[in-house]
Amino acid sequence: MNVLKAALLDDNIEQLEINKEYLQKLGVVNVVATCFEAKAFLKEVAETKPDILVLDLNLGDSYMTGMEVAHKLKLPVIFVSSNTSQYIKEMESLKREFHICVDHLTKPFTETEFKKTLSRFFMEVHFFASQQHVYLDFGSVKRTKIALDSIVYLTADKASGSESNNKQIHFNHRKSENLIDFSFSKMEDKGLLKSQFLTIHKSFRVNINHIKHYDKKTETIEVDIFSSVGKLEPKQLPVSENYQSIVKQFKK
Repeated sequence: MNVLKAALLDDNIEQLEINKEYLQKLGVVNVVATCFEAKAFLKEVAETKPDILVLDLNLGDSYMTGMEVAHKLKLPVIFVSSNTSQYIKEMESLKREFHICVDHLTKPFTETEFKKTLSRFFMEVHFFASQQHVYLDFGSVKRTKIALDSIVYLTADKASGSESNNKQIHFNHRKSENLIDFSFSKMEDKGLLKSQFLTIHKSFRVNINHIKHYDKKTETIEVDIFSSVGKLEPKQLPVSENYQSIVKQFKK
């Protein structure tokens, strides 16, 4: 099992050290950040780029709660807190909406309980990490392996006419491609889950991880795509009225 980079956040310094000690004993984790307040934690995460988060929920910090931190970062997270039961619905929503691994451990706990819970969580994280590629057919080129995070959005191929079931797929690292006979209704069969690819319009499906912001005035979202001249450029995509309330959740 590959070593995971972990970032820890808890407003109780003693508990923070215990969590760090227990994690390091497991031998499959490299603790890259430990903080007791949210603002410093976000800065540390930006610099260290962890694979997983270990978060307290109530931080005694008016800046952000642990749940708000998790929603902002959208990384696999295990909540280690004394009041996890109060947040079960939010945890379920976090897991469902962002398609990330989410688990919890209620304080107080023994080292054995910590070890068993974290070991199961790591197995889930590694499993999903291995599923982060899809195989797509681009015209005559079959089964091209594509990283999910490299896909920015898909759109109906207007150049082929309304009767065509072709789509265009846009990336952040390579030029766009044509998907032949590709149906939005069967995206999940290809591994493009609805929890990650958001419908913003009948003709657009957008990777939620690439939504930069939503402009209420123009009713558009902005993403960056790899352009025909070989560099990342901003692109505005229209948001239909029916989907605006959903898109606002991903405003940054």
